[in-house]
Amino acid sequence: MTRPFHHAEVSRRALLAGMAGSAAFLAMPSSVLAQVAPANPTFRHGVASGDPDATSIVLWTRVTAEGPVEGTWELSATPDFAKVLKTGPFKTDADRDHTVKVLAEGLAPGGMYYYRFRMGDAVSPLGRARTLPDGRLDRLGIALASCSNYAFGYFNAYDAIARDADVDFVLHTGDYIYEYGGKDGWGADIAQKIGRVQAPLHEIVSLTDYRTRHAQYKTDAGAQAMHANHSLLACWDDHESANNPWTGGAQNHQPDTEGDWATRRAASIRAYFEWMPVREPEWLKARGRTRMQFWRGYSFGDLATLHTIETRHTARAKQIEYVDYAETITDAASAERFKKEVLGAPNRPILSAECEADLSAALSRSVEQGQPWRIIGCPMVIGRVEVPDVVKLGVVPDPSARLAAAKSREELAKLSADPAVAIAWKGKYNLPDYTDAWGGYPWARERLYDLSRKAGAGDLVFLSGDSHSFWANRLADDAGRSAGIEFGTAGISSPGDFVDSGFGDTTARALDKVYAEHIPEVTWTDNMHQGYVRVEFTREQGVATFVAVDTVLTPDYRTMVLRRVPFARQGKEVAFT
Repeated sequence: MTRPFHHAEVSRRALLAGMAGSAAFLAMPSSVLAQVAPANPTFRHGVASGDPDATSIVLWTRVTAEGPVEGTWELSATPDFAKVLKTGPFKTDADRDHTVKVLAEGLAPGGMYYYRFRMGDAVSPLGRARTLPDGRLDRLGIALASCSNYAFGYFNAYDAIARDADVDFVLHTGDYIYEYGGKDGWGADIAQKIGRVQAPLHEIVSLTDYRTRHAQYKTDAGAQAMHANHSLLACWDDHESANNPWTGGAQNHQPDTEGDWATRRAASIRAYFEWMPVREPEWLKARGRTRMQFWRGYSFGDLATLHTIETRHTARAKQIEYVDYAETITDAASAERFKKEVLGAPNRPILSAECEADLSAALSRSVEQGQPWRIIGCPMVIGRVEVPDVVKLGVVPDPSARLAAAKSREELAKLSADPAVAIAWKGKYNLPDYTDAWGGYPWARERLYDLSRKAGAGDLVFLSGDSHSFWANRLADDAGRSAGIEFGTAGISSPGDFVDSGFGDTTARALDKVYAEHIPEVTWTDNMHQGYVRVEFTREQGVATFVAVDTVLTPDYRTMVLRRVPFARQGKEVAFT
């Protein structure tokens, strides 16, 4: 079995030592990985690479300075820079928040490169970048990451990804930052205890706010290590702007106090493109695109295609809220009508027509070229997670008497905010767990599955984020035909929803168990841990390894493998084995 990349195979330990400026960075045993942030006052936010194709890649850094500055970037095949292969100037200023982003071109396919930035006597940390391979490829390793919330803890899983020798690229499916703030904001109590209070302290709304929050996240040592070691493939989800956005607003945007939604969204997107190693629209082969049309296609030789999708700002219909329909759902028949006529109403899209067209073309091209794997970078879980009757299964108490005793709509709404009441009610009627995920858009999900079948690619592998839980899901369309499989990742630091909702460990674990045993598409799930998923592909089979960290409350941590899930191609389908 050949490794996919051959240029300058220097160990990750050497790179990390160079990045930190000291071999002591790796003095601890591999099971205890304490983060040590390198001190570099000029380039204090580290370096990053990403959005590669076969012959070019984006290189990124940020200069701590005032006023316009100039410098150079360098790229080499070896970390000692004995021979500089590419170099060029850069300029930056306050208009771009002193971020630097260059497109290094004319590179070899499947190349491993090292890069750095210079400004005067100051030299940035060392970074390592990969271009996409071309031709025959026998193995690909992707780390799936999502949901890094600074307030909830250290990004230890990023650090673990940096040190994972079986990772070739990192796919980040969104919630790279969170917009929350304030002394009573989500996670504020933990942030105070561990010294990770968000900056600015308030919820971020303006361009300056979003820039400040991105800057803070890039000071985390685990984030710096991951970005320095692995090239990033990225898409966004909701918290890069505000919780649960759609084309006309967001759940966490109040126009009366926070201004125009379009202005806030534009600020969040501008800051994202400044602070992330992603291509500007003018660097894309497809002309006429905007920053908002943020989806990408990547081809890994003859082995795989990976396509990310944009699900928030270019097409999404407004979410359905259960509270608006709860009084009309009184029995199984009315619940089915709600699922079919309200949630399943036609023309409630998630993907734009342009994204669908690009995805369809990429899948068709992959099938025609005979690639065995077609991977979707998906911001949200797409599997059917319809809550089982957790009351009958003995996991949570029956709330019927409490609901019946409610004397007003306000009292009923307060009761429905109780997580135990909400999950019991959804379980009674077998409703989707969250209407903001694909479960709230069944028409759009079926449209995506139909698009895939028409392209000859009913064998997709979805790599998904958002849920703060690990998932291994088998997917099917409305007719029961296989639509592929899905691996979902827990948060880098964001807590699992059952745990965060106040369920004790025993109940949270029981909910995981009944979800896997009683939801047809769910094979396994875990909401108890933070971490990432390493997904490895070979010619006919693959394996997903669910890697957890034992804590995010301190930078000293251990990793553990929770589960390995093998999968394989079976004719024109893909399935767990």
